[in-house]
Amino acid sequence: MDWAQLWQIATLPDNVPITLLIVVVPFYAWYGLRQSFKNDRLIDQLDADPELAKTHHRKTQPWKEGWDREVFVWPYLLRIEFLVTIIVTFILMVWSITLDAPLEAPANPSLTMNPSKAPWYFLGLQEMLVYFDPWMAGVVLPTLILVGLMVIPYMDANPLGNGYYTFKQRKFAILAFLFGFVVLWLSMVVIGTFIRGPGWIWFWPGQTWDHNKVIFEVNRDLPDMFGITTMMGKSLFGGAVFGLYTLLMVFVVHKLFTMNEFNRKIYERMTLIQYVTLQIFLVSMMLLPAKILARLLFRIKYVWITPWFNI
Repeated sequence: MDWAQLWQIATLPDNVPITLLIVVVPFYAWYGLRQSFKNDRLIDQLDADPELAKTHHRKTQPWKEGWDREVFVWPYLLRIEFLVTIIVTFILMVWSITLDAPLEAPANPSLTMNPSKAPWYFLGLQEMLVYFDPWMAGVVLPTLILVGLMVIPYMDANPLGNGYYTFKQRKFAILAFLFGFVVLWLSMVVIGTFIRGPGWIWFWPGQTWDHNKVIFEVNRDLPDMFGITTMMGKSLFGGAVFGLYTLLMVFVVHKLFTMNEFNRKIYERMTLIQYVTLQIFLVSMMLLPAKILARLLFRIKYVWITPWFNI
């Protein structure tokens, strides 16, 4: 294990945010879920004994006589926000003083960095280029991510879980978000930072980066594995496989979304446009792990090949 190299990679000024991300994201996810489980236990008590609802609400701290039912923004909220602003400003000042992040030399076309990596916030897209065409990884998937984040409030038909932490009443939404944010995005950034080495070759953490290492890998298109060589045949075969994947994932998403009585009530509240939009984004989201597994396990490059685009 080359621990010295791993430490050098983790402490590079450009990689420090990723190193902190590995620690901070699990901590806040645990903290939020911990608060949610506390509220869920209180919700169960309120459901079992409605008399408690007269003196309790669905946050873990009960309301007591003498407490203000309304809290003004000034000075209570602004006082806390001002204190947090001072702390964050101090941290950023210490960060900028202690971490040296100089500008690199001007670009030289005769001397290319190896590995040549994008800034950390674009590393996820660069890792997606391994599995998808540039138009797919650089245009379609980022567009789906941005549009999906914007339409989330319009797809939400669950009236519960607003203003307090809860996992029980927001289980599907929380799991879907964690899967999309942590598994499909942050993991891509971590892989691009710590695992992709020279030549964008896969090096496990602690494995020495060898700039002379060459890996011979044969990637094949799915139609070629079935002996289909004509463009028409590849287009029809790939379209059939992609359509089968879409139908299968629509069925799986529907079963997961309606697996219990609570989710079925939310499903009944949704309009057709809301549900179709939800299916489109969830099916598209599952396309990334499906393509990654196909590439890593079976060395499949493209599934659907046409004269205009490849997937």
